[in-house]
Order: sequence, then C-alpha cells, then structure tokens
Amino acid sequence: MFITATELKSNLSKYLLLSVTEDVFITKNGKVISKLTNPFQSRVDIAKSLIGSISEAVSLEEAKQERLDRL
Repeated sequence: MFITATELKSNLSKYLLLSVTEDVFITKNGKVISKLTNPFQSRVDIAKSLIGSISEAVSLEEAKQERLDRL
C-alpha cells in the first residue's frame, strides 16, 4: 500500500494496524521515503516468498558468483 506522509500523519493508528499484515510505503512529493512494516514477520514467510524468484536455469554457484560480483 502506498500513502502520502500527510495521510500517515492524519491516520497513524490506522496504518500502524495495517502494517501488521502488509507493508505501507510512505511517499512525499511522489517519491517513496519510508516503509512501515511488521518487525516480527516470520523469516520463514520471507523465505517462502522468494521461492521461484531465481530461474531454475541458474546454478547455485552462478547465483553466489553474481552476488559476489555486486560487492
């Protein structure tokens, strides 16, 4: 969900409750400046959301090397 900083100021409690179940992106002048999220989101849920994000054609070694190349 995307909201403006002004909207967040006006309805903070509403967005605090919503952030338990979904990320709330705060914008200012049309640009994202912050994200309100649940700090207790399960790491398992995060890992499950990544399944399938890497093509099966990419080997584990290729993925590791790509990550190292970015550093």
